Amino acid sequence: MSTRTDPALQQALDALAPCISIGHRLIAPGDEAALTDDEARSIATTVLAVRRASGSARLVVRDLLARLGHPGCAVLKTASGAPAWPAGIVGSLAHDDQVAVAAVARRGDVAALGIDVEPAEPLPDDVLDLVATEPERPGLAGDPIAGRLLFVAKEAVYKAVYPLDGVILDFHDITVDLAGREAVVHNGRVLDLRICRVPRLVVLALARPDPRESSP
Repeated sequence: MSTRTDPALQQALDALAPCISIGHRLIAPGDEAALTDDEARSIATTVLAVRRASGSARLVVRDLLARLGHPGCAVLKTASGAPAWPAGIVGSLAHDDQVAVAAVARRGDVAALGIDVEPAEPLPDDVLDLVATEPERPGLAGDPIAGRLLFVAKEAVYKAVYPLDGVILDFHDITVDLAGREAVVHNGRVLDLRICRVPRLVVLALARPDPRESSP
């Protein structure tokens, strides 16, 4: 992977979770060419900006997967929209208009994970109305970017939970405690949140082992 990175952002990402491999790339013209033929076919859109960001994310994730013993691995988009990972690996991809991020880990270390990224800017009021529940609103007061951070957290949670449960979640199906760094899904799943606020908003959601699925 080339050195198109922000050292301050990478330092913040490295501090989120020692057992998770996390990387990023500043999206650049030509990154769309990084998609393999199979990856390109799996991404239905022809919108150049989306394909470029998808190529950037895969440049990041190939480097991360190589560190875990999976060099040269293509990451296809499945019918559900989630990436297809090698056996024994959990992971997540995300991008905004400028930055692509990825996180991967061995399944034995983490049950599931999700990551999302957004610029550190206020969330429009009409979007906040869709994202925030009434119990969450008091925790957003006085922080101009807390609404967007809540959005990022819920996106990351969805990415972590969907591979486990296969259930489409609405924003209000997830309750986030930003101060407590925790999220709870309506079905009872609990996730730990690792949060980066500068120079960009990044949230890593880590699914806790579900006691309902433990052996007796």
